[in-house]
Amino acid sequence: RGGTAGVTREDFWALRDVGFEIAPGEVVGIIGRNGAGKSTLLKILSRITEPTEGRVTLSGRVASLLEVGTGFHPELTGRENIFLNGAILGMSRSEIARKFDEIVAFAAVERFLDTPVKHYSSGMYVRLAFAVAAHLEPEILIVDEVLAVGDAEFQQKCLGKMQDVSRGGRTVLFVSHNMAAMQALCNRGIWLEKGQVGRDGPIRDVVSQYLSHSAAGSRVSSGGITPVSPSLDLSDFEVSPNPVESSGAIAFRMTLRAKAATKINEAVLLVYSVQEMRLAIVDLRPAGLSASLAAGETLTIRGTIASLPLVEGEYRIGAGLTTSDFVGDKLGLFDLTVAARPTNLPYAPYAAAHRGVLELDARVESSRGQLPP
Repeated sequence: RGGTAGVTREDFWALRDVGFEIAPGEVVGIIGRNGAGKSTLLKILSRITEPTEGRVTLSGRVASLLEVGTGFHPELTGRENIFLNGAILGMSRSEIARKFDEIVAFAAVERFLDTPVKHYSSGMYVRLAFAVAAHLEPEILIVDEVLAVGDAEFQQKCLGKMQDVSRGGRTVLFVSHNMAAMQALCNRGIWLEKGQVGRDGPIRDVVSQYLSHSAAGSRVSSGGITPVSPSLDLSDFEVSPNPVESSGAIAFRMTLRAKAATKINEAVLLVYSVQEMRLAIVDLRPAGLSASLAAGETLTIRGTIASLPLVEGEYRIGAGLTTSDFVGDKLGLFDLTVAARPTNLPYAPYAAAHRGVLELDARVESSRGQLPP
């Protein structure tokens, strides 16, 4: 500007060479780290931002919910904003009026319907915005991470509504960091990495690879060094065997090294899913952890899990610590593969995706008889 010397310009491609097709009725989850290009992609698909190169072809009416209160006027009431936002989305007044009661009931803002929305909380804002976008029957619904603002009950209502939308033959694009919600809702995943498509495929496969990739930088193996607290490093972590058969036994060993004087008050081993849902813990206090460590001193913990009753699939192992200067979890320390145990049943077992998480050791029997006359 003004010929100022030393000013340089750098081009940054938020997205580059991204291409895909989405069929009507598909529910697609778009995942990736912050800065991967997810929000930029949604803005382009919503026609908010023009692409520098390439093109987007959309067939159908699009409703997008990218930011809390998008399309709302703060001085207008909730009632007025329903009609305003619906008009922005291309709906007629009669269409909005027909859906009005459903929208208000879903958003649960009846008491504040005639209050200017500038007085709404962020949760009320997003409830009303989502209710309008989802109930006005778009062919394509685009939803960003804004659902994180709502409470757990509302998030479940939103997921149910998006499932209803998809079952009606309409398309949903969903961006979230909640991998469990992704897998509950979506049948396909697109992983964006540094502005490009890292993987496009079934949602379970994409989520598993994404989480493995995300945790790879902090995962340790024998001889590795990983900080776990301000005063502790994990200098060694091993699990064997890996893979392990479902309901099989595994042994583990971990070595903690004190960078500074500290005291370990509590420690647990964490077993969790690739969606970061905690499945079980192993209490390590019986190993006699309540002791102070001097700088440079190490503590090695060994243990055995007699039976790991998990359905075959990919899992993660981490640690939870309470020390004199830290309370928290360290996830992504180790990837664990559980393999199906051999069976001689005369029929094929149900697919792992249909069996939940636990492989229960159950015994069942049946008998036949005649009903009394």
